[in-house]
Amino acid sequence: VQLQAFGGGLVQAGGSLRLSCAASGLTFNNYAMGWFRQAPGKEREFVAYISWSGGSTYYADSVKGRFTISRDNAKNTVYLRMNSLTPEDTAVYYCATGLRAGTILADYWGQGTLVTVSS
Repeated sequence: VQLQAFGGGLVQAGGSLRLSCAASGLTFNNYAMGWFRQAPGKEREFVAYISWSGGSTYYADSVKGRFTISRDNAKNTVYLRMNSLTPEDTAVYYCATGLRAGTILADYWGQGTLVTVSS
């Protein structure tokens, strides 16, 4: 299984980015997907979850209303649209699958993409 995340970059506070995560080596539409992030000096934390069908989504309180997770099963890709970014959103963002409910554990991780939000 390979997960490749991309789309990170430098953005000003209040701006937007869309992250993508392309999956291969698995039957994508059988798997829920998640986004996590790790800020400098902090532990990795959950950001967003989407079920295999896209019918269920969950968000961390810190991003609720600003971030949107979605997926395109025909393209084996999951997205994270991030709006109204703040410097507190600066982190390496990881996509993952094989999620363990209620934890930050997962069987497979992407390599991460860096998002830097300047004030």
